[in-house]
Amino acid sequence: MSKKYNVYGIGNALVDIVTEVDDQFLQDHNIEKGLMTLVDEENQIRISNAIDMSKSNMQCGGSAANSIIAVSQFGGSSYYSCKVADDELGSFYKKDLNDNGVDSNLQNEELEAGITGKCLVMTSEDASRTMNTFLGITSDYSKSEIKEEALKNSQYLYIEGYLVTSENGQDAMKHAKKLAEDNGVSTALTFSDPAMVKYFRDQMISVVGSGVDLLFCNEEEAMLYTGKDNLSEAQEALKKAAKKFVITLGENGATIFDGEAFIDIEPYRAEAIDTNGAGDLFAGAFMYGITNGKNYADAGKLASMASSKVVTQFGPRLESNQAKEILNNL
Repeated sequence: MSKKYNVYGIGNALVDIVTEVDDQFLQDHNIEKGLMTLVDEENQIRISNAIDMSKSNMQCGGSAANSIIAVSQFGGSSYYSCKVADDELGSFYKKDLNDNGVDSNLQNEELEAGITGKCLVMTSEDASRTMNTFLGITSDYSKSEIKEEALKNSQYLYIEGYLVTSENGQDAMKHAKKLAEDNGVSTALTFSDPAMVKYFRDQMISVVGSGVDLLFCNEEEAMLYTGKDNLSEAQEALKKAAKKFVITLGENGATIFDGEAFIDIEPYRAEAIDTNGAGDLFAGAFMYGITNGKNYADAGKLASMASSKVVTQFGPRLESNQAKEILNNL
């Protein structure tokens, strides 16, 4: 029986404000470079006030949201369960999802009072990205945001690792995973950020439980999760956590375990100016591929080509016409 959605995603809803800064700015404001740091609203406003916001770009984001939008842009069908507030940014978020062809739990719901989450994405001259995130109402994300019927009617559940930072988020991850398993829906998880595995490793292990069908991570996350100090040992250890997995290797491409063998995915050369969202786009393009008739090698090739394109421009997303162009090039 065919399912309505290729991928059903759960994760934070954050309005991404993407801007350029230099290393001196990060030092002056005591911001740890290259990581995602949770901050309070006051701190975020202070940093925002020091930035030229007129040169910034705004769009709906959150790690899983970027991936779910990518699925839609490549021509797949996707659904996103998230939480925004009844404010200007919440309305912006809802419209942006809708404009990108993504169904969501926001479509028929009254939004709650509160503040929609924001992520200040600061891109440095060396193309690294540093994020200061104020979660706002998405910190209350819970299993009540999960729409059972839509999840059951999906090929894959895609879980964002950032949800692991709160108990209600962990409950939502486990609840969705169990619903998926009970209804024959495959489960995919992304670790999202090295900090999630470094500081919430036990919680992440608890969410993984007996294992997931598909795991996305980068090299650093793979080693932090498995406790191994080299990639080949981490690859072997990950087989206990996931039936299949993808490890992205930055400019060196990616390695994929398809359940039987490892597949090396060649990188596409690119002049990177902003690595923000490259991993999210890789996951989204890959998920589109495997739910639309591509094998793991071809899905990996598509994902590699897509992420090499997104790092050459600012922001975590492609335009729909760029996604179509990449498919045509393949």
